[in-house]
Amino acid sequence: MNSPRSLAGTGPEPAVSTPSGGLADPVLVAEHLTKCFGDRTAVDDLNLEVARGEVFGFLGPNGAGKSTTVRMLGTIIVPTSGSALVAGVPLAPGNGVEIRRRISVMPESPGLYLRLSVRENLELFAGLYGLRPSSRRIGAALEAVNMSGRASDTCGSLSKGLRQRVALARALLNDPQVVFLDEPTAGLDPVATREVHELIDSLRRHAVTVFLTTHRLEEAERLCDRVAIFNTTLRLTGRPEELRRQLFTRALEVRTLSALPDPGQVFEGLPGVEGWRSDQPGSYLLRTSEPSAAAPAVARSLVAAGADVLAIGEGQPSATQAASTRLTVVAQVDGAS
Repeated sequence: MNSPRSLAGTGPEPAVSTPSGGLADPVLVAEHLTKCFGDRTAVDDLNLEVARGEVFGFLGPNGAGKSTTVRMLGTIIVPTSGSALVAGVPLAPGNGVEIRRRISVMPESPGLYLRLSVRENLELFAGLYGLRPSSRRIGAALEAVNMSGRASDTCGSLSKGLRQRVALARALLNDPQVVFLDEPTAGLDPVATREVHELIDSLRRHAVTVFLTTHRLEEAERLCDRVAIFNTTLRLTGRPEELRRQLFTRALEVRTLSALPDPGQVFEGLPGVEGWRSDQPGSYLLRTSEPSAAAPAVARSLVAAGADVLAIGEGQPSATQAASTRLTVVAQVDGAS
């Protein structure tokens, strides 16, 4: 087996679009993919493309249909309608075995046999996958997730984070082209979460395509090359920085040597400035849709007011703003029709 440590490449190139708007080298394509359970529509008319070698985030609240999408693309359940291409193979009942040879699915729950050792679990699952459970194959998978030294430990003795590592080693046994990670950090403490993030970074560096479902905006921003915001149907798709520009209120940070006598007279009514606040004397945060366009007008107004300007620069969203935006995103996703 070629483990992620031995795969060629240092990471994916940015996803390149063709003149028609599609990706140049998609490894996953969904067209009008829909899944209904009786009268309830879990996934509605999903259209997306994922480039080869990218980490693609599928972001949405719990119950949005993310796991249902993974189960369809992973050939676990059959779509109600629509079509898809998975690792170059059309999603059809007769192609299930071929698709499963090219992909791996790591569900939210590791699903390991706790009384068996790490190595015994991998040997068992290799057999279920129709693979010869050779020492070399299993050793390479364990090395890829830094678990070689724990091969003889029973899985029941491992922490949640280490069990997730074993589950990822299991997902790498068949040298997949695409790895589906369904909420891989759910229920993990910060240390274990960071370890899983490092493993995903390792997959990216070695050109493995990762389809990551998560309900955490900060996790998607930290890990993903592109992100789709989803709730039953697709709402937004783009690079994290593009979505940040759309979702977060941008700001100009202004610092003056002393407090302005009348900040409202200086800032209100300026082009591009939507509002302002001051948390301490001489420090002002101005809400603006485009900081680079608003900054010249702000500078001129400060000079006209006789202010001693120390700095004008683009500010970062505060933790409160970020939390507020996360709630807004969920509300938008939940409430969109």
